Amino acid sequence: MAAILISEVNQVITVRRMIDLAWDADPPARARGVVHNHVHRLRQLLVGQAEIATRGQGYVLLADPCAVDVNRFRYLVSGAHEDEPRTAVAKLRQALGLWRGEALADVPGERVRRTLGVGLTQARVAALQELGSRLLMLGRYGELITELTAWLAEHPLHEELTALLMRALQASGRQAEALEHYHRTRLHLGDQLGIDPGPALSATYLEVLGGKSAAAPPGSDRPQAGPGPRTGPVPTALYGSDRPPVPPPSVAQLPPRIADFCGRAREIVAMDQKLDRLPRPDCVVLAGGGGAGKTTLAVHWAHRHKAEFPDGQLFADLRGFERPPMRPDTVLGMFLRALGVPEAKIPEPLTERSALYRSLLAGRRMLVLLDNAGTAEQARPLLPATPGCLAVVTSRRRLSGLVVRDGAALVTVGPFTADDALELLGNVLGRPRLAADPAAARELVERCDRLPLALRIAAARLMAHPDWSLGCWTGKLADERRRLQELSAHDADLAVEASLYLSYRALSSGAARLFRLLGLHPGPDVDVHAAVALTGRELERTRRHLAELCDAHLVEEQAQGHYVRTELVRIYAEQLVLSEETPADRDLARQRLRDHVARYRPRRC
Repeated sequence: MAAILISEVNQVITVRRMIDLAWDADPPARARGVVHNHVHRLRQLLVGQAEIATRGQGYVLLADPCAVDVNRFRYLVSGAHEDEPRTAVAKLRQALGLWRGEALADVPGERVRRTLGVGLTQARVAALQELGSRLLMLGRYGELITELTAWLAEHPLHEELTALLMRALQASGRQAEALEHYHRTRLHLGDQLGIDPGPALSATYLEVLGGKSAAAPPGSDRPQAGPGPRTGPVPTALYGSDRPPVPPPSVAQLPPRIADFCGRAREIVAMDQKLDRLPRPDCVVLAGGGGAGKTTLAVHWAHRHKAEFPDGQLFADLRGFERPPMRPDTVLGMFLRALGVPEAKIPEPLTERSALYRSLLAGRRMLVLLDNAGTAEQARPLLPATPGCLAVVTSRRRLSGLVVRDGAALVTVGPFTADDALELLGNVLGRPRLAADPAAARELVERCDRLPLALRIAAARLMAHPDWSLGCWTGKLADERRRLQELSAHDADLAVEASLYLSYRALSSGAARLFRLLGLHPGPDVDVHAAVALTGRELERTRRHLAELCDAHLVEEQAQGHYVRTELVRIYAEQLVLSEETPADRDLARQRLRDHVARYRPRRC
């Protein structure tokens, strides 16, 4: 059970799936009881280290993803893709060094090892292939020969690694040994599988036989992470006898990523886990408050993994919290044109556009990035339905409809850690400026709630005024009456207050009123009964409104019935209650809150 939970840390695993994985044959009659007992014992063993929580019909292991070796491995390998060769080699060696024998070798149950271990082994081999490619580029042939010789002694049927070894031997002037490895592999394939070497290994053999230089894989500086573009059959019933062309290789719509991206290790690991589930169709929802950096994270991750989706990448800003938002049929029209469908062949009804879109994606590996979705209904017609495709959706809401109905994974994007926030400031302002007053830098980070948008605005203001000290700027932000006003980039139409307003405007009237009245509550935290007192509404209605505020990331439920707000959200609510509630309504709410506090204040003997 531990292996099953750890394999998908922070992901809900149903009891049904745990039973299916744990028992190779028919499960016992009391399988559910056995699962519950195992989970109970694991909870006792993990006290102080991690938590196993009950979620609906399953369990979730709540822990730092990077504390799990397999997630640390994925994070290091993912980071190596875009690094220069020497840095990539160091990361790949660190990642491969986390392995101790075969994946899940000590886990009982053949089905668990087969289901969970195969993908891990494939990821390990892919990392080894990339390490080999980078070592070839650096001319470090001796290291590569040693690594691959040891691996192939245990896995003699692996053609890609055999080809890498042959290239390294050829580049080292050991042509005869390279040819010997080819013939040995050819015999193994024939004896054990009854097949001949594939095209890639055969091509490498001909290169080595002809004495050609083979210091890098043909056509690329690293192995392809996925299959090439596909041109499989496309249904024609929806658009007549003229078939639309295959998506051109220029379908690469990702926005540019920022050069000073930093942090987000946990979120990246959680997203990387979804790649291991391909080629089944999949969806990831990145949810977080305004200004949390969801789009920046999504674009950065997409660029790092675009080689995994060689058939292209589609992008659309759905403007879900603006007026008017983008309509799904409009976005589908944009996507279909990008995929090569002539304007006259694009059907009008939404359902037909969605069906044609999904037909065009069938049999292909494409990444679809849907930014700023307002509702699940806005995003759902744009989701691919074909194995091998991945949709990444960003939203200020949790989009529970996609999670429940469409099986999407939810990754919450919150404020930066203090260290990541300081790293961002250092990237923008330069390390010497932060080092001149580290205490002020730490205070500035907290004044900005460690929110990426606020930090970037603060850094931009400081860059525009090189004579300002960090202490002077932090002092300006100490005045809560002016903090939101100071955290605005006037020439770029960006402001923390404007970002909060978009989330506030999307609330129902009852939730918006509760949010305003919370501005009368002192301190960052409030319980549900104090919220009831402020609004004068019944308990259940107040609970629903608090749940809506949680969904919009305007409050966070830390414990059952207890909610917290960030400083910037609290300040914004205080401004709203003064501007949108009458003095009489404010006085009534304060009096109800005072009565509530007096009623529940502990009496002294």
